[in-house]
Amino acid sequence: MIKHSPWILLLLGAAACAPRMDPVRPIYRNGQVVPSRADEVVADARAEGQAERERIAQESDRNAQAALASCSGAVCDAITRGELAVGMTREQVLAATRSSLAAWDVRGGGRVTTLAARDGVNPSDVVAPVAMVTLEDGMVRSYAYREPQGLRLVASRADASSEGVARARAAALLREGDEMALAGRFDEALDRYDRADLVDPANPETTLKIARALDKALRPYEAQIRYQLFLHQMELERIRAHGEAYAHLSGAMIEARQRIIVLERGR
Repeated sequence: MIKHSPWILLLLGAAACAPRMDPVRPIYRNGQVVPSRADEVVADARAEGQAERERIAQESDRNAQAALASCSGAVCDAITRGELAVGMTREQVLAATRSSLAAWDVRGGGRVTTLAARDGVNPSDVVAPVAMVTLEDGMVRSYAYREPQGLRLVASRADASSEGVARARAAALLREGDEMALAGRFDEALDRYDRADLVDPANPETTLKIARALDKALRPYEAQIRYQLFLHQMELERIRAHGEAYAHLSGAMIEARQRIIVLERGR
């Protein structure tokens, strides 16, 4: 048996009880860049993002090539412009919006399929962000844009024309004005009606709404002028030219004439 000296045992005990020292860390000089794990994480995320963007771009290119190979006429022109059109296939929708299926929630799958833009993705064409696309038997039947006045539905080529866009925006402004007029906020209603009149001028319905709002806001002189303008727009030649388009306003013509008489007597 090996015998240890009491001094050796004492030294061993003291060493066991001594405080533990952390490894000496290197000292950095002023201005020296300290390596960080965060830099590696950022670099990895940047590389992954770039790879995903390249994948989406490649998929978009494949969609565009396939869409252009199967299109004709106005649909081909719309894809080239980056604009939706009635009659497109789903692949052509993806090509026109430069998007992939990952940007849409797909519902249906029988005769009717709906593509709804996923929250936070906002696919769009050259016109505006697209909220929804409805396909019937594999072809676009209608689509809706997100615009400042709300959703604008396009269900025909006429709706997509500049005149159709103007009518849709004017109709949205008129709806806003009607709500404000019902609440008795005639100044705000007139603001919407006036803007609608600028977007879609010479619309008798807009003129009539302006006249009524002015009448109720106790502005008789302006109201009288607008009633007279409404009657001018609704003259017989215009009614015959538009057929039944304004036939429902025949009663409003009688109302306008009566109000002109009342307003003239009140002056």
